[in-house]
Amino acid sequence: MDWDDERRKARLIETRWGRDWRVLGRTRRCLLRVSLASIPLLVLFGVYWRVDVAPEQRRLADTRPSIDEIYGPRDPADATTAVVDLVGLGNLDAAPTAATLPALADLGRVWSVRYDNRGLDTRVISDLIDRRATAVGVSNIVLVGHSMGGVVALEAAQHLYEDSDKTVGGVVLDCTPVDLHAVREASRDAGEDLLRWIGWLPGARESRSLRTIVEMAARQDRFVDTQSSWLPHIEWEEAASAFDEVMRDKVLNPSAASNGFIESQFKTIVASGALDNLDALSDEVDGKTAPAIVFLRPRDGAADTVVDVDYSQRILFERSGGPDGNLRVVRMPGTGHANPRQAADMYNSAITTRVVPMVDASSSRAWKSSAGPDPTERGEVSPR
Repeated sequence: MDWDDERRKARLIETRWGRDWRVLGRTRRCLLRVSLASIPLLVLFGVYWRVDVAPEQRRLADTRPSIDEIYGPRDPADATTAVVDLVGLGNLDAAPTAATLPALADLGRVWSVRYDNRGLDTRVISDLIDRRATAVGVSNIVLVGHSMGGVVALEAAQHLYEDSDKTVGGVVLDCTPVDLHAVREASRDAGEDLLRWIGWLPGARESRSLRTIVEMAARQDRFVDTQSSWLPHIEWEEAASAFDEVMRDKVLNPSAASNGFIESQFKTIVASGALDNLDALSDEVDGKTAPAIVFLRPRDGAADTVVDVDYSQRILFERSGGPDGNLRVVRMPGTGHANPRQAADMYNSAITTRVVPMVDASSSRAWKSSAGPDPTERGEVSPR
């Protein structure tokens, strides 16, 4: 039999699937091809969901917010005061940070908050603090928030100040962005990129593989060489080191913050009502004394590469500063962005010499006579 390519094509047309479809035949055949082509993708997605997403969903379903006591009060007379430490974006548990700040025990008990890894709700946190305080006989709360933790501290402070019988002795803000404009552009863009990923990719809130990609991208300056030649290349030894760090600290670590939790933290900054919180905390409620507001920052604003602390300071002074305000700014040399674990001596010195006297004096309203005419220019500290 002679070979005839035209006859072969005609035979294929005669025997193909959907050859008898007369109504929308071409469209139906196109949809059939797309469906068949998508089978490998659906298989891959099923593996992704079963292996990567579902186990993390089950783990997160068992997480709950909690409070741990890190230090008892240095003076037993201060047992009715609790200092509550709250960490910032990407962090889950404040215990390691609070443990590096024993000077906080000069104010009273030192508590750390471990967030719920499924998401962030400041009302839940304030209720948790209120219940714990009631159970152990604490009547005065001082909140300490590092970076974005300061936004949480302000919201929780307002809840406690207005809706509980507890007094709020002070709110300490460590390099806190008072609104999204205070976050430097590079960090703001990284957060917005994460929100976009999570918005359109199913399972992104739990996906460990996506977390690996995002974390490696954030560390690319360590292993992608764009300077030595016209063609960027990868330093594989540095890339392996970065990958090991990501897997150890961010992916396989059961205490690492989930993508969904980081998303809720960033949304807290985006929707921050910090300025409204400050206004609410400046008014007396049921005879309670307005809490002291303390802003910790590096002496050199450029040393904080995440938050524009000069901008935050200006906004804080407009709301809570001046001769009738309750703000003190503490400038610390040699610190960076909310890094008490890396600069513990400087932070503890600042707490002992500036924060403790400010918060103690606020309770008796005596601090106004000793704070000086311009709180924004006071409070530089030196190492002990």
